[in-house]
Amino acid sequence: SHIYKKNHDVTKTWRGKTEQLLRVDDHDFTMRPAFGGPAIPVGVDVQVESLDSISEVDMDFTMTLYLRHYWRDERLSFPSTTNKSMTFDGRLVKKIWVPDVFFVHSKRSFTHDTTTDNIMLRVFPDGHVLYSMRITVTAMCNMDFSRFPLDSQTCSLELESYAYTDEDLMLYWKNGNESLKTDEKISLSQFLIQKFHTTSRLAFYSSTGWYNRLYINFTLRRHIFFFLLQTYFPATLMVMLSWVSFWIDRRAVPARVSLGITTVLTMSTIITGVNASMPRVSYIKAVDIYLWVSFVFVFLSVLEYAAVNYLTTVQERKERKLRERFPCTCGISHSKTMMLDGNYSESDANSLAGYTRHQVVPEEEKQEKMVVHLAMSNESNSSRKRGLKGHVGLRIIQNTHAIDKYSRLIFPGTYIFFNLIYWSVFS
Repeated sequence: SHIYKKNHDVTKTWRGKTEQLLRVDDHDFTMRPAFGGPAIPVGVDVQVESLDSISEVDMDFTMTLYLRHYWRDERLSFPSTTNKSMTFDGRLVKKIWVPDVFFVHSKRSFTHDTTTDNIMLRVFPDGHVLYSMRITVTAMCNMDFSRFPLDSQTCSLELESYAYTDEDLMLYWKNGNESLKTDEKISLSQFLIQKFHTTSRLAFYSSTGWYNRLYINFTLRRHIFFFLLQTYFPATLMVMLSWVSFWIDRRAVPARVSLGITTVLTMSTIITGVNASMPRVSYIKAVDIYLWVSFVFVFLSVLEYAAVNYLTTVQERKERKLRERFPCTCGISHSKTMMLDGNYSESDANSLAGYTRHQVVPEEEKQEKMVVHLAMSNESNSSRKRGLKGHVGLRIIQNTHAIDKYSRLIFPGTYIFFNLIYWSVFS
């Protein structure tokens, strides 16, 4: 059988309370240690437990951390033969002096209290004190979105004494750069945490004086892949889709107009969706440049067809006026080819032979010329069937306006050149 040794309960040997051992009632703990003398040094170290969220709209971040203070208060020294420290919870904190450190530019903060207040106080026999708290704080972070979403943000959590100037209390990082420790499992969905580091400097207030201020700085770099899928790729595809109208017949008005309007409305939706999740800043972001340039390309494709349609209408109007002013009587080689089923009138035969009704032609000559023309029509029809595919391609080229031909090269080339400049500047 196992033999268990019962731990010695030292509280049974004490004849007084903890307050009497630390002589809490014998001193005025509303005053700082060594009041009237030099500034009391208070060392600080921080362990970051989690970086909970980064909000671009509110321009703030939320962090959970363990904040620890180290100082010496001779009034709390006590005799000890083992030189061991005593550990207390938050109930003793209300009866002794502790540094009044607060978070500058914080919006919300609280000390965790489940299941009890997450506060620990450890007192050593020589009067050294360790004061530790678990805190969640939401603080302001001034972000610059001029390169969004290809940006990096640097945020700071600032600690400072509220009442004591640098003449009474000197805050410092206890172990220099080693005073800040982070959990290796800290990760964010949209950001890559590049580094944490500490700094310190004096802060001046015109009404109260100089204060020691400590900074917890961390640099975040935004993940770009999400925005490539949700913003850049759809915008690029919409621009490329607008180029399809350059290959559609210029007489297909409904097809080209509907395609242009659809791409314009889709680009407007993408721009609205991106700006809805961003603060209303007064400067231009990198994503705004890309989206608005893409929108301009889509809009210009609509204007391009408007110009093609207008110039085509003007050209057809001029040709119609020329035909009305100079009526053309063509010979056999230039006459229209018609497919007849054998039933034709005299006027049809005369038109096929290249004559008008006002011309007097003998009946025999009419029949001879008609037979010759029908033979030519049969030969042309057979050759037309053999080269049908070639004629379809030729007809598409002939129905293409010169502006469409140039647009097929200018629009893609210009957009590719813009992308090369954009990604070389912002990436």
